[in-house]
Amino acid sequence: MTTDALLPALEARVRATAHARTPACPCGAATLADRPDATVVRHAGTVAKAHAADADPAGLALRVTAAARLTGVLLPPLAEAPVVLHGRLVTYWPYGEPVDAEDPDAAPWEAAAGLLARLHRTPIPTPVPAMRGPAKAARAVELLLDTAPHHPATAPVVAAWSALPAWARGEAAMPGPAGLCHGDLHLGQLVRHPAPAGPWLLIDIDDLGTGPPAWDLARPAAWYACGLLPPDEWHRFLTAYRACGGPAVPPDGDPWPALDVPARALTAQTAARAIAKAAAADRPLDEVERSLVDACTRMPSARVPGPHC
Repeated sequence: MTTDALLPALEARVRATAHARTPACPCGAATLADRPDATVVRHAGTVAKAHAADADPAGLALRVTAAARLTGVLLPPLAEAPVVLHGRLVTYWPYGEPVDAEDPDAAPWEAAAGLLARLHRTPIPTPVPAMRGPAKAARAVELLLDTAPHHPATAPVVAAWSALPAWARGEAAMPGPAGLCHGDLHLGQLVRHPAPAGPWLLIDIDDLGTGPPAWDLARPAAWYACGLLPPDEWHRFLTAYRACGGPAVPPDGDPWPALDVPARALTAQTAARAIAKAAAADRPLDEVERSLVDACTRMPSARVPGPHC
């Protein structure tokens, strides 16, 4: 969450930036997110994002610069250099219309797949750090062990996590060949720009970097494997990714040898976060959260394809 001083200061900054971009600004402000890892404020067509307090300045600057050069794939920043506000790094972006969460039938799976395929095929335009997906998953499991070590669902999640190769747990170098990856792909990372009917673009560059492209397919693959994503939506996504030449999986045949380890890692990460939130709220796991834990329970008994680093 924000400090008492950060949110009003961020609102003032985004208002000033919006007015500089559009002198006849149709004023209107809204807080789009206020989490420990990000505070996002919109004023008309301008968005300001205060990144996590522990964000690496050099790494974030490289990621923002890369986003500015990935035209047609990532939402371009309004400025390439992050600024510091009350001890937090802040970046500025144009507003894009998000996916309508109330209309599952309108989920842009083909657009998401096409953007990922283009990203994965793109030569790295500027130096960028390693993709942060495995490190982010490791932090979710660490938080679970810190906050709910004795929860009855914790043990199967930790067992599933411990059975993964070291690279998937952020404890060893990621296997090659490395490509340019988003690092945290889900439908909330797509917007239409210009709003409301422009082309779809990817947002959120906090985890952008080099790594195995299969990681970017891992969340929808995990949802499908857990029964949370209908088969037709998964096949739409996978078929579109292959049709666009995405390199993360073979062009035909079984995709799971490439996807299995990342999908297991994302399942453990999502389950860990769900248990930690349920424990903090002192409530039982809901049906979706139980399905994630059940999937983790099954994981150690199934073979993990590929080398165990």
